[in-house]
Amino acid sequence: MPGVLGFRELGVAPYEPVWRAMQRFTDAPPHAGGDEVWLVQHPPIFTQGQAGKPEHLLLPGDIPVLKVDRGGQVTYHGPGQLVAYLLLNVRERGFGVRELVSRIENSLIDLLASFGVASLARADAPGVYVQGAKVASLGLRIRHGRSFHGLALNVNMDLAPFRRINPCGYAGLAMTQLREHAGPIDFAEVSARLRAQLVQHLDYAEQTTLTGGID
Repeated sequence: MPGVLGFRELGVAPYEPVWRAMQRFTDAPPHAGGDEVWLVQHPPIFTQGQAGKPEHLLLPGDIPVLKVDRGGQVTYHGPGQLVAYLLLNVRERGFGVRELVSRIENSLIDLLASFGVASLARADAPGVYVQGAKVASLGLRIRHGRSFHGLALNVNMDLAPFRRINPCGYAGLAMTQLREHAGPIDFAEVSARLRAQLVQHLDYAEQTTLTGGID
């Protein structure tokens, strides 16, 4: 499937305005701009998926909690975590949900391998794991044949807030990050390698960098 995948680098941005912009993008009529991936870091926040159960929020404390419209349970976003929102016309590309999840997981597995880190996906719990600990989480929503939300890769962050929740609904789930397995790492390099892997695994012909706002 040919095509160009556009990437927007949003830097550090509050979660809710980005989420609302994703909804507007997904609900708008198809446009010539095509499919996009938004790359961002968020200030500290817990997000609770559609099926989220309050008992998985153990001690949120001073970190805000936001109920959102993706799949899955509760997770944490914070600085040093690379979040990629995949705004794709999956109907046009012929992807079912399971295939899309597998393609994203394989993108992450190959990304980690490029840093010398072996990882794997689990059939019973979407995401990517290193030595039994979760390094990347997935949460998606499909609406009007289009996807939004996406993935969160722990790169170089404070993992302590994950102990205030049952990550993704799993009590005692260990969390890890790329820095712990690959040593000092350049965040921009991780982002660039993720871009390349997503283009390859989602079967796009090329990528481009998009400018302008997301409103």
